[in-house]
Amino acid sequence: MLDVIRITDYISEELVSLDLKAKNRDEVLVELSELLEKSEDIESVDNDVYKALIDREKLGSTGIGKGVAIPHAKTESAKRLTVAFGISKKGIDFKSLDDENVNLFFVFASPNRDSQIYLKVLARISRLIREEEFRIRLYNCTSGAEVIKCIEEKEN
Repeated sequence: MLDVIRITDYISEELVSLDLKAKNRDEVLVELSELLEKSEDIESVDNDVYKALIDREKLGSTGIGKGVAIPHAKTESAKRLTVAFGISKKGIDFKSLDDENVNLFFVFASPNRDSQIYLKVLARISRLIREEEFRIRLYNCTSGAEVIKCIEEKEN
């Protein structure tokens, strides 16, 4: 199948943070937007990635439950869809659907024109994180390379 979307095609080790410092939702969105901006595929001007993430959160929390949030946004700052991943060891109140704090953050930005890929990546991440064993493995990763490998193994 040619149209299988793989998260590992859009994430790299430098876009992984195993120790997010943020203490609340706004701080973590700043930190995650800065993580995305490490990619050569993101050219943020005037914090527009952060602003796009905030605008998306205003529509409803991307905290989907079980300790996971998937903040995402469309912005012309993204040359191509880019995924980053972060872990908050303490957990952050992200106004999740289940009112639980969030420890695992998949964040991505996409150009406005890439709606199909955007939706497929969102669906793919949502499917992968359903399994508790996978969430635990991700939480316990000790390097960016290990996170990528963990996701890759799950996708295969």
